[in-house]
Amino acid sequence: MLWTIALTYPLMVAVQLVSAQIGRVTGCGLAKNIAYVLPLSIVRLLVCLLFLANTINIGANLVMMGAAAQLVTGWNHHCFAVAFAMLSLGLQLWIPYDRYAGYLKWLTLVLFAYVAVVFVVDVDWAAAGRALVTPHFAPTSEVFTIVVAILGTTISPYLLFWQSSQEVEEIAQHPHAHPLKERPREAPAELVRIRWDTFVGMALSNLVAAAIMVSAAVTLHAQGQLDIGSAAQAAEALRPIAGAFAFTLFSLGIIGTGLLSLPVLAGSAAYAIGEASGWKCGLQNKPQEAVGFYGVIAAATLLGIGMGFSTLDPIEGLIWSAVINGIVAVPVLAAMTWVGSRHKQMGRFTLSRFTIALGWLTTGVMAAAVLAMAVA
Repeated sequence: MLWTIALTYPLMVAVQLVSAQIGRVTGCGLAKNIAYVLPLSIVRLLVCLLFLANTINIGANLVMMGAAAQLVTGWNHHCFAVAFAMLSLGLQLWIPYDRYAGYLKWLTLVLFAYVAVVFVVDVDWAAAGRALVTPHFAPTSEVFTIVVAILGTTISPYLLFWQSSQEVEEIAQHPHAHPLKERPREAPAELVRIRWDTFVGMALSNLVAAAIMVSAAVTLHAQGQLDIGSAAQAAEALRPIAGAFAFTLFSLGIIGTGLLSLPVLAGSAAYAIGEASGWKCGLQNKPQEAVGFYGVIAAATLLGIGMGFSTLDPIEGLIWSAVINGIVAVPVLAAMTWVGSRHKQMGRFTLSRFTIALGWLTTGVMAAAVLAMAVA
C-alpha cells in the first residue's frame, strides 16, 4: 500500500491549504463556512457522522494505548485507558490554550519512534521503492475498503475542521492578528507560514505512515503474522522478530500518538458541532464560557472510554471510523472547495485556479474510491 503515500501527499497538501486559508481569511471555522453553501440539515448530518467516527476512533485509540502500556509495565490496561482519557480531557479543560498547543507540538516528536523502527529492521529498499511508485492491488471490495480507509484517515474531515479552527484560535490568541479579509496587509506573511506548515507537516505525516507500512511489511507480514487484532499485539509480535528496542519504540509510539490524537479527535468534533449549532467555540474560552463546546469534548471522550470496556476490536474500529470519514469527506471537500472559490466569503483571497483544480481532483478521487468500494 505504499503507493497510496505518493498518491495522497499532493492531495493532502491541497485540502489542508484550503481549510487553513478559509479559517485565516474569514476568521470562521469550516462548519460555519460550509453552512453558507449547503443546507443546514446536511451540515448537521455530516457533523453527526463526524462525531460518530471520531468517538469510535477515540475508543479504539484508548484500547490500544492501554494495551501498549500494559505490555510495557504489566499493569491493567483498563486503568491506563481511563487515566489517558482523563489526562487528555483535563488538559483541554483546564490548561490555557497557548500552553496546551505547545505541548501538542512537542508531542509530535514521538511520531519519529515509528521512523526509528525502520532503522533497526532489515528492509529491502529496492522493493519498497517499487511499491511506492507502482500501484499493485486486486480490485476487490476488501482492497477498495482499505483504500477508502487510508484516504479517510489521511484526507480526513476531522483534520480539515481542526486545521481551519486552529487558524481561528490563532487569531483569537494574538491581539495584532485579524481575519485577512479585514487586514489584507497581514496576508503575505500569514499565507507563506500556512504553506510552509502544510508542506512540511504533510511530508512528515506521510514519512511516518510509510515507516509504519514498511516496518509492518518486513517484520509481521514477512513472518506470516497476518491476523493482528490490535496495535499492542503488533508491538508484542515485533519483539521476537525485530528485538526489544523495536518493540519499545513501537509501544511508545502507540501511546504518544494516542495522546496527540485524542484532543484533535474530540476537539474537531466540538468545533464542527458547535459552529453548526451557533455555539460559542474555542479552546481559548474557559469551560463555563463555552459549555456546549466543552460538553461535546467531554461526551466524545467519555463515550470513547465506554467503548474501551466493550468488545470493540480496536483495529476494526479504526478501519471503519476511517471508512466513515472517507465517505463524509466527499461532500465536505466539495463544499470546502466551493467556499474557497467564492468572492462573497473569501474576498480578494479566493483560491488560485490550480488549488481549486486540486480540490476538485481530491474530491473526485475520494468519490471514485467510495464508489469502487460499493460496487466491487
